[in-house]
Amino acid sequence: MTLKMQQLVKCGLILTGLFLGRLFPATAQEVQPAARDSNNVIHIIQSDKLNVLTKDSIQLNRFIGNAIFRQGSTLFYCDSALINRASNILDAYGHIHINQADSIHIYGEYLHYEGNTRMATLRDNARLTDGKVTLSGPELQYDMNARIGTYVKGGKLVNGSSVLTSQEGYYYADTKDVYFNYNVLLVDPEYTLSTDTLLYNTQTKIATIVAPTTINDGKTVMYATSGEYNTETGQGNFDSRPTIEDSTATITADRITMDKRTGLAYATGNMVYRDTAQHMTLLSNYGTVNQTEKTILATQHPLMILEREKDTLYLAADTLFSGVLKRDTFTVAPVRSSTDTTVSVDSTSHIPDSIRAPLRDSTETLPADTSAFAKKLKNALAPGDSSKLIPAMVVPKDSALITLKRNAIGIISDTAKAMAILRDTTRALKADSILLSKDSAVVSLKSRALAARDSMLAQPPKLAVQTDTSATKDTSEIRYIRAWHHVRIYSDSLQGVADSIYYSSKDSIFRFYRNPILWANETQLSGDTIFLYTKNQKADKLLLDQNALLVKESDPQLYNQIKGNQITGYFAGQSLDWMHVDGNAESIYYVRDDDSAYVSVNRTLSGIINIYFREGQLHHISFIKDPEGTMYPFTQRPLDQMQLENFHWDIRRKPKSKYELMGTMSEAKIKEEEKPVPKAEDEF
Repeated sequence: MTLKMQQLVKCGLILTGLFLGRLFPATAQEVQPAARDSNNVIHIIQSDKLNVLTKDSIQLNRFIGNAIFRQGSTLFYCDSALINRASNILDAYGHIHINQADSIHIYGEYLHYEGNTRMATLRDNARLTDGKVTLSGPELQYDMNARIGTYVKGGKLVNGSSVLTSQEGYYYADTKDVYFNYNVLLVDPEYTLSTDTLLYNTQTKIATIVAPTTINDGKTVMYATSGEYNTETGQGNFDSRPTIEDSTATITADRITMDKRTGLAYATGNMVYRDTAQHMTLLSNYGTVNQTEKTILATQHPLMILEREKDTLYLAADTLFSGVLKRDTFTVAPVRSSTDTTVSVDSTSHIPDSIRAPLRDSTETLPADTSAFAKKLKNALAPGDSSKLIPAMVVPKDSALITLKRNAIGIISDTAKAMAILRDTTRALKADSILLSKDSAVVSLKSRALAARDSMLAQPPKLAVQTDTSATKDTSEIRYIRAWHHVRIYSDSLQGVADSIYYSSKDSIFRFYRNPILWANETQLSGDTIFLYTKNQKADKLLLDQNALLVKESDPQLYNQIKGNQITGYFAGQSLDWMHVDGNAESIYYVRDDDSAYVSVNRTLSGIINIYFREGQLHHISFIKDPEGTMYPFTQRPLDQMQLENFHWDIRRKPKSKYELMGTMSEAKIKEEEKPVPKAEDEF
C-alpha cells in the first residue's frame, strides 16, 4: 500500500513537471517584455475560445467570442482578435470598444493596435467620444500616449447642435482642441461657417480663424482671415480687414468686434461702411454698428460719401450717425411758417394725413421746418394801388455833378417792349416792380405796362409739400443721417459748413443748423436754418430761414448782397435757376459798364425780390411789392452803408475740395486761399 502511494506521488510530480514545463516558456514570453515596460503588455482578460496559430514561424493567438484585453488603464473589447506576441500587435474585429481610463471611448468594426507605440487605427463606422463631443469618420487614428485622435480621409465632429466636417481633423483630448484642414464646414442651427483651416475648442466652443473664413447666419455674412469667434454666444474678434455684409450694407475695418446677441459690431481702424440701397459710403477710424436696428455711429474723422449720378456729395463732421425708421411708424413734420403756424396754401385738403401728423421719431428734438410762403401768399402778393407807386430809385441831389455812362439808367416807354421783356423772362412780376438786368441799372414800368398785369401771373409758384419720393420704392425702411459739430459738405455744385445736419430719405431734405453757410455759383448763402430739398438724388429747392443773406464778392472789399426774412432758391439741373427773397428784402448791387468799370452802387428795399439765373449766372433781378431804392455814384458811395445788417463774409470757412474733408489737404497741396479771378460780369 505504501509502495503504491509512493508511485502515485512520483507520477503526479512527473505530470506536474511536464505541465509546468509547457507553461514556463509562455510565461517567460510575457514576463520578459514586462521587465522592459510592463505598460506595453497586452493582457488577456477573457475570451470564449483560444486558438494558437503558427504561420511562417510566427505564432499568433486567436481569441473568439467576447474577448477583453487590457494594457495599462486601457480596456479593449471585441468579438474576436489576433495577437502577435513577437511584435505586440493586436488586430480586433467586430464591435470594437476602447475605453481609456473612462475618459475616452473609441468604437469601430476593425482595430489595428500597435502595443509598443500604443497607436490605434479604427475603420468602418469609427468614432471617438469624450462624453460631450463625438469625432467620426471612415478611418480614425488614436495615439494613446499623446491622447490625439486623427482622421485624414474625411470626418466630422459633433458638439451639441454644432457639426463640423472636414477632410482632415486632429483632436487633442487633453486641451479639447480640434484642428481642421481642407473643406472645413461648421453647421449650426443659427449659422454656418466655412473655411479651409480652423482651430476649434470643444469646451469653450471658440473657433480660432487662421484662414479666409465665411460665417453666414442667414441675415448677415462675415468674411474674416484671422480672429476668434465664440460659436455658442456669437461673440467675435476679427483682425486683418474683416467684412460684415447684409442685404443692404457692408462694413469693413482693420478690426471688428461683434456680439450677435446684441447685434452690435465695433469697427476700429479705417472703417468703410457702405449702404448699397442708399448709395452711401461712410469712412471713419471708429464706428459702432447695430446690425439689428441697422444703425451706425461713426467717430474719429468720419466722412460720408453720398453718391449721385453726376455730383457726389461729401460730408464730414466730428460725429456721424445713420439709422433707419420703419415706414409704418414714420411721419413728416408739418411745414411751419416763421410764426410757427401751419401753412395754408389756398386749400390743404390735398395734404396727406401723414404730412399733417407730428413727427414721432427721433427728430422731435430738431427745429420744425419753416417756410416764407405763409405770409407771402396772403400779404406780399395782394393787389397794390398803382396810384401810390413811388420812384424805384431816388438819386441824391448832388448826383447831377457825377457823369454817368450813357444808358446807365434807362426808361422803357414802349409797352410792347416791356411786355416782351416780361415774356422773355418767363417769370411773373408784380405791377409795382423793378426789373434790373445786366445791361441796365433801373427799368421802371410805365402805366401802360400796368394794364397788362391782370393777364400776367403775378405770384411765384407755391411751395408745394415735399413729395415722398421714397414711397414708390420697394422697401420698408427709411434711412436718416445726423451729423454733429464742425460739419462740412462738398460737391462740385455746392459747398457748406454748419454745426449740425439732419437728413431723411422720407422727405429728402437736408437740414442745416446753427450758423449754417452754403456756397453755390460763387455765392455765399446763410440763414439761421437752411433746408436743402432734393429730388431723385439732385438738389431741387433751397430755403434760408430767418436772417437770410446772399453775398457775392464782386472785387476785394466789394460785395453784392441781398437779405430778407427768408430766401427760397430753385435748382435746374445742378445749378440755381431762380431765388425768391421774402420779407424786408434789401439789396446792395454794384453796377458796371461795358468795360467792366464800376459806375454806381444801388441799394434797394422791397417786400419781395426775385433773382433769376441762366447757365448758373445772374440774368436779372426783379423787385416786387413797394420797392424803394437809392443809387450812389461809385466814387461817392457811403462806405459805412455798403454792408447790410448781419453782413458776414466767411470764405475762409468754405471747403475747397473733397480732399480737405478727407484730411489730406497737405498731401494735395491745395492753397488755403487762391487769388480771386477777375469777373467779366458783376453778378451773383
